[in-house]
Amino acid sequence: MALSFRVATPDDVPALVALEQHCFTTDRLSTRSFQWMVSRAHGQLLVAEKHGELLGYALVLFHRGTSLARLYSIAIAESSRGLGLGKQLLTRIEACAVEHDCAYLRLEVRTDNPGAIALYERNGYRRFALVNDYYEDHAPALRLEKRILQHQDARALSVPYYQQTTDFTCGAASLLMAMGALEPARVAQRREELQIWREATTVFMTAGHGGCSPQGLALAAWRRGFRVRMQVNVSGPLFLDGVRDQHKKDVMRLVHDAFEEELALSDVEQVLGGPLDLPQVLRDGGQPLVLISSYRLTRSKSPHWVIVTDCDEDFVYLHDPDVDHSQHRQPMDCQHLPVSHGEFERMCRFGNNKLRAAVVVFRRLA
Repeated sequence: MALSFRVATPDDVPALVALEQHCFTTDRLSTRSFQWMVSRAHGQLLVAEKHGELLGYALVLFHRGTSLARLYSIAIAESSRGLGLGKQLLTRIEACAVEHDCAYLRLEVRTDNPGAIALYERNGYRRFALVNDYYEDHAPALRLEKRILQHQDARALSVPYYQQTTDFTCGAASLLMAMGALEPARVAQRREELQIWREATTVFMTAGHGGCSPQGLALAAWRRGFRVRMQVNVSGPLFLDGVRDQHKKDVMRLVHDAFEEELALSDVEQVLGGPLDLPQVLRDGGQPLVLISSYRLTRSKSPHWVIVTDCDEDFVYLHDPDVDHSQHRQPMDCQHLPVSHGEFERMCRFGNNKLRAAVVVFRRLA
């Protein structure tokens, strides 16, 4: 019987756990993790077997709403190493990612695993980051990436990444990233993240703390010495439809009116309409913060701020400040996310009124 490949089932979990214990001494996937990966994860776990014996597996996770896949783990039984099984698993996982409309496959590998590094680099993966203290035993990891749909590569990216530290500071975190890109010596700090949120929040939204409005973010950037363009296709207070309490709506209107009065006294450029001409904005040196519907990423219907780091003829690239740990994600999984232009266009319309909002930050002209 020849070697066969198939998608894992719950019945494979005991054998997967045994293989994991055999192959790794740290950072092992548990029984519970394998059960989740097989039955619930937005990904695919592929196994290789012969005569009913499980000889290896590869696990790929897909980042919903983007064209990015991550090779989460790959393991091969010692008796099957050196026979090309790693390359076969990798080839099949790449094909699986392409079938899921992914353009990039990323992975992490220990720096003290030259065999695995050689396998990946022979198959077209390039190194793009070194992460210290990545594994449980504090060993560093190399991050590698391959563009599995071959198009023109994007330009070098220089937008720093900052993860929001609360559920409601995506706008503030995105602004910190934009300012850090324009002023590389600027250090993003949580204190300023919360201060920007205090300056820019609309106070109330659907539940709990409010998020940042485009008017508030534009003013926060302007107060810090940047040139700002705000582009919104809806006039008046935003997000009122998501609030039932009349008192809260009144407060939101008062806050919005105060923002409008301050904007009138500033030199913030205000544009009524959309969408942005992203290629031109980036050529002009702008750092665009864009309001999206998080439903396209997380299936949660709420407004969410991200920053565009680049775009090319195929994709728009995003830093998403929200790291969804429930999907086994890490900050590195939320950087330079490739999103097709069609998917990005759908993301950028929020609510029944198809709200579009963006805040573009530039260096102040001398």
